[in-house]
Amino acid sequence: MLCQDCGKKKAEVHLTEVIDNEKVVLNLCRDCAEKRGFRNPLEGVPFPLAEFLASMLNQTQLPKLDKQNQITCSACGTSFADFTQTGRLGCDNCYVVFRSQLDDLLRKVHGSTQHRGKFPKMASDVMKPLREESNLQDELKKAIQNEDFEKAAKIRDQLRTLTRKT
Repeated sequence: MLCQDCGKKKAEVHLTEVIDNEKVVLNLCRDCAEKRGFRNPLEGVPFPLAEFLASMLNQTQLPKLDKQNQITCSACGTSFADFTQTGRLGCDNCYVVFRSQLDDLLRKVHGSTQHRGKFPKMASDVMKPLREESNLQDELKKAIQNEDFEKAAKIRDQLRTLTRKT
């Protein structure tokens, strides 16, 4: 997307403002944003999340991390190394590409990889398969605990089918 002011450079600053119940969106390059007086107050400030992420990775994971750092998102080009340095992912596809690494990290930080809070209503279509997968995993655990292995096998097959779709 090009800057709305100059029409030449890539828009890197995206501002949304509501004025008199009307939404105004500006997509500007950095130069035009600065001309309008918009500056990122955190620009140039070190992002401590990167240090936190690095501290969460123990020494036994370093060889594994070298291989992970080489993985890049096909949509935006962000590598896992970029994520560990900045603490930010480049796009929504990064969540798919770096899923296994993010699962490990989320498990360490939050104790779980499952979101248990509320979701926006418009995200329900996206979240439905994830909720179904979570429910099936819970059913599978119960079936195994109850030693109902036939039911567990059916649920396992359902999980495999579901994960192939996503």
